[in-house]
Amino acid sequence: MRVLIIEDEDLAADTLQSTLLEINPNIQVLAILGTVESAVAWLKKNKADLLFMDIHLGDGESFQIFQQVEVSSPVIFTTAYDQYTLKAFKNQGIDYLLKPFDEEDVRAALLKLSSIRKGSALNLPPVQQKPPEQTVALKIRNRFMVKLGKLIKTVGAEDVAYFMADDKYLFLVTHDKQNYIIEETIGSLEHQLDPAEFFRINRKFIVNITAIKEMYKLSRNRVRIVLSPAPPTGTEAVVSEERAEDFKQWLNQ
Repeated sequence: MRVLIIEDEDLAADTLQSTLLEINPNIQVLAILGTVESAVAWLKKNKADLLFMDIHLGDGESFQIFQQVEVSSPVIFTTAYDQYTLKAFKNQGIDYLLKPFDEEDVRAALLKLSSIRKGSALNLPPVQQKPPEQTVALKIRNRFMVKLGKLIKTVGAEDVAYFMADDKYLFLVTHDKQNYIIEETIGSLEHQLDPAEFFRINRKFIVNITAIKEMYKLSRNRVRIVLSPAPPTGTEAVVSEERAEDFKQWLNQ
């Protein structure tokens, strides 16, 4: 796979490139570009199989690229802000990674691309014609298969208090204090849940509204959440600064 990275932060670009090569050494990063101007010039003469595109670049928003050159390749947007989701999906976007993201988030995005291509004979559907809310609605999960030794059972979404990522594992925690390891990533799971009931507050937690016992305002617009049942000792559920405004809107819906 030939990949173009459009990112104006050197550290972020280098980290993404290293992550891609760790996931698949056969990935070829064709170029790393940091401006709208350089990206437009490159895309007029070249083509990549996939674009990783930061939204805020040195000379403007990356959405300006689509106004100046035709982009037929799928795009995975990367940004520290989540207010551009709709606009991203209208511009060849197949996924939207919020910074800081990790290897599992990137891996999940690549798997999503692979799934889309397999389902459409390697021809991407016109994503701009499918509003994100419809895509999410089709993927809402009502239950989850879990294992307890040799026992296999299902847990209904209404019984889930929260999902918690810990090192390489993702735990499903129920309202009655049961813990199960599930074979998912928090990045891929986020878009499969009912957005009215679940919210991803940071890189570690997706919480159910019914599991929130108390909330406390912190500095930099963050919010500390007291969950029931409580997470392990020493683990706090804090709404990140980047997600704080959306979290407040979610509470009010």
